[in-house]
Amino acid sequence: MATRQNTDYGYDIQKVYLEMMLTDAESFVRCQAVFDPTAFDRRLQDPAKFLTEYVAEHNALPTFDMINAATKVDLKHPGDLQENHYDWLMLEFETFSRHKALEAAILKSADLLEQGDYGPVEDLVKKAVQIGLQKDLGTNYFDNPRARLEAIKDNNGQVSTGWDVLDKKLFGGFNRGELNIFAGGSGAGKSLFLANLGVNFAEKGMNVLYLTLELSEGLVSMRIDSMLTEISTRDIFKNIDEVELKVKMIGKKSGAFQVKYMPSGKTPNDVRSYIKEYEIKMGRKIDVLLIDYLDLLMPNGAKVSAENLYIKDKYVSEELRNLAMELQTVFVTAAQLNRGAVEEIEFDHSHISGGLSKIQTADNVFGIFTSRAMRERGRYQLQLMKTRNSSGVGQKIDLGFDVDTLRIIDCDEDEDDSYNSAGSSTGGSSSIVNSLKRTNSGEATPRQDPTAGAPAGKIRAETDSTKLRQFLNNLPGDE
Repeated sequence: MATRQNTDYGYDIQKVYLEMMLTDAESFVRCQAVFDPTAFDRRLQDPAKFLTEYVAEHNALPTFDMINAATKVDLKHPGDLQENHYDWLMLEFETFSRHKALEAAILKSADLLEQGDYGPVEDLVKKAVQIGLQKDLGTNYFDNPRARLEAIKDNNGQVSTGWDVLDKKLFGGFNRGELNIFAGGSGAGKSLFLANLGVNFAEKGMNVLYLTLELSEGLVSMRIDSMLTEISTRDIFKNIDEVELKVKMIGKKSGAFQVKYMPSGKTPNDVRSYIKEYEIKMGRKIDVLLIDYLDLLMPNGAKVSAENLYIKDKYVSEELRNLAMELQTVFVTAAQLNRGAVEEIEFDHSHISGGLSKIQTADNVFGIFTSRAMRERGRYQLQLMKTRNSSGVGQKIDLGFDVDTLRIIDCDEDEDDSYNSAGSSTGGSSSIVNSLKRTNSGEATPRQDPTAGAPAGKIRAETDSTKLRQFLNNLPGDE
C-alpha cells in the first residue's frame, strides 16, 4: 500500500479508511474525535454510522460480517498491514476530515452571508481549519523515569526572567506556552515592567514582540533606549549620536525586538494574524510575546459588552492562553488592579479588575506593589498572587530600580537584607505593616514625613492608619 498523501477522496479511498479502522481499535479511537459519518460518500454513510453507534453501545469494534449484514455494503479486510500503513491512515484521514469540514463550512457560510449574518462565518471556517487528530497518547509514567526526567530538565522551554530573585521563586523562570500576568494599579509601572522583561529576553538572544495597546511605539522605544544604553531619559535627545551607536552595537548581539502599536479593542485573533504575518515576512519565529495590556483586548467573535468585565476577561484570558500554547512562546501581559487595591498592603484575587476570570486562567500572577515614591527610592516590589510551578504564593520579592534609566535589576544582597530587616521582606510584612502592628500594640512610633529621609524603599508609616491611607491616596501616579 502506498504511503503518500492522497488528494482524491473518492468512494474507493473512503472505503479503505473504514476497512482499516475496522482492523485496529486504536486507529479508530484516534480518528473518533473527527469521525463524521455525513462526511463520507452517501453509499458509505450507513456503514460509518453503524460503526460509531456500535462502538458507543458495546465499546468494541463490529466485525465485517456485522456491518455487511446490517448495511448491505461489502467491506473486506484490507490484508496484511504494516505500522507505516496506519501512519498513512492517520495523515490521510485527518486531511480528509479537515477538507470535508471546510467544504461544509463554506456551504453553510454562503447561506449565512445571503442572510446578512456574518458573525458565525469566521467560527465555522476556523473550526474546520483547526481539525486535527490526537497523535500523542501521553506519557507512560512507569516507563523509563530517567529519560522522562532528563527530557523535562533539558527541554522544558523554561527561560530565565533576567532577575535571579524571581527565577528562584519560579524554580527557574517562565515556561513557554504559559500565560503570565503582572497586575498593578494605575501608575504602578506595568508598562515599565514589561519593557524591562523585553530587554532581558532580547539580551539573551530571543526574538521579542512588544504589542502596546496604550502607549505609542515611539514612547515605548525611547524607554527601551534608556534601559539599553544607560543614558537617562532626560538626556536621550542630547545624546542621539551616542544612543544610535550603542543601540546598533547592542542590536548586533541581541535577538530581534519588535515594538508594534495596536488600537484597543483588538482581539487575540488579530494578535495571531499579526504574528503569522511578521514571522512569514521576517523569516524568524517570535520567542517572547509581551502585550500591554490584557484589559484593552476584546474576545474573538463573541458578542460581549466591554462593561461585562468578568465575561470579557474570561474569554480573552482563555484565548490568550490558547495562543501561548499554540505558538509556544514566553507570554507575559499586564492587568489592571481595581480601586479597592489602592489602600491595601497586601493583594488578593478580589483586587484584580474583572475578578477571578484572569486568575483562574493564568499560570502565574504577580501583583506590583510599587508607587512613584517607591520607584524614586530605587525599589520595585512584587507579590506572588498565583503560581503553578512554585510554592511561593503570597510571598513578596524586592527588585531594584534606576529612576534615570528605568532599568529594573536584582537588588544587591546586602542592600536587600538591610531593606528586608526593616520589615519589607521577601516573604513577610512591609515596614508599613510593622508600623501598624506597633501602633495597635501601644508602641510609640516617631512622627515623620512618610516619604522623607528613608533609604531605598523604606517608607515610614504614620502611626495612625487613617493618615497612612491618606498618604497612599495622595501618591502621584504614572504609567
